[in-house]
Amino acid sequence: MNNSSTLNFPSASVPFKQDASVIGLVGAAHMISHFSQLLLAPLFPWLKTEFNVSYAELGFLMTIFFVVSCAVQAASGFVVDKFGPRPVLFAGLTLIGLAAFGYALSSSYWMLAGAAVLGGMGNGVFHPVDYTLLNRKVSSKRLGHAYSVHGITGSLGWALAPAMLVPITLAYSWRVALAAAGVLAFSVLVVLLVNRDKLLLPPVAPSKAAAADENPLGFLKIPAVWMCFTFFFWYAGVLSVIQTFAPEAARQLHNVPLPLVAMCLTIYMLASAGGMVLGGFLAADATRSERIVGSGFGIAASAALVLAFGSFAAWLVPVLFGVMGFASGMAGPSRDLLVKRSTPDNASGRVYGVVYAGLDIGQAVTPLVFGLLMDQGHYRGVLLGMVALQAVLVASAFNVRKVRRTALAVA
Repeated sequence: MNNSSTLNFPSASVPFKQDASVIGLVGAAHMISHFSQLLLAPLFPWLKTEFNVSYAELGFLMTIFFVVSCAVQAASGFVVDKFGPRPVLFAGLTLIGLAAFGYALSSSYWMLAGAAVLGGMGNGVFHPVDYTLLNRKVSSKRLGHAYSVHGITGSLGWALAPAMLVPITLAYSWRVALAAAGVLAFSVLVVLLVNRDKLLLPPVAPSKAAAADENPLGFLKIPAVWMCFTFFFWYAGVLSVIQTFAPEAARQLHNVPLPLVAMCLTIYMLASAGGMVLGGFLAADATRSERIVGSGFGIAASAALVLAFGSFAAWLVPVLFGVMGFASGMAGPSRDLLVKRSTPDNASGRVYGVVYAGLDIGQAVTPLVFGLLMDQGHYRGVLLGMVALQAVLVASAFNVRKVRRTALAVA
């Protein structure tokens, strides 16, 4: 059990350029992962008309994507630990590119669903791959900033999707927009292939490799791992509501003009990226991780509550989305350290695969529930549901600390 509190980092003497190269390449891949998660949601108005489907049916496409991603994520962690992260990363980017072209060529709802399966398979590999590379190749003094950049690039991927896809759709068509997304995914893959030597892990010491192989499922006995899994499940619920239905719910409640509604998600993601810059510095002290995470989501919940019950000018709606984004982003690097502090040696892929499977499960379930609320016109209920999920996150963050401290005391 002692391994659950061990932080193994590369030497602090690693040159800045080497760390920056790894962080930049992993961040570029992570951007495409998050970008792929929002290939469909910004295009729901066009897809709803094109395929004559409901919001719940469109939400089910997201469910398919994230159910597949969840299964692949849990399994890919073992593959990463066995064969290394690099080939798994290349496969993931390839599948995302193929999924984007599959969406673009779809002539029926079920063709969209088939492409969502491919997209989920590609998306599922990234967290085990990314955190294995960061934890094993980036020096300890820069790891908090590595997590910050990792989170920022993810938020930028989310922000890029609507910012890229909607204008191309308005100028040409949604099919052209999705084909352009496929080109972007393959372009990043080419960059990583050119720089593949920088993504090669050093060999694991024989004694540690043998220890890791003795009990590959031993990490499942660590209570804090499952607390982190639960935390990411609730976090995914919040994220899914914001990405899919919260802007439209706010529009209905506050009579927000469509151009402002279109800005809400982009502002949230950009503000989240800004919060992660601050969060990278706050994460330098790992002992306060739970307090930072709890405070961040507490502020976000307060802003969501104002959004649900407040009466104010329409232009303040995007501002409140920005507050939620900044507060949530600030918590991001410390959130990742919570997982790192619960990770045994040489099991990064497996732990992150299981923990982040909670993220996929949450994003699979939430669109179904909140899509039904939207179809029935319960717009305030959508926002209050988001408040409840954020409140659970605050409690969950401190439960991770309680469980870990109990485990360490027993050990």
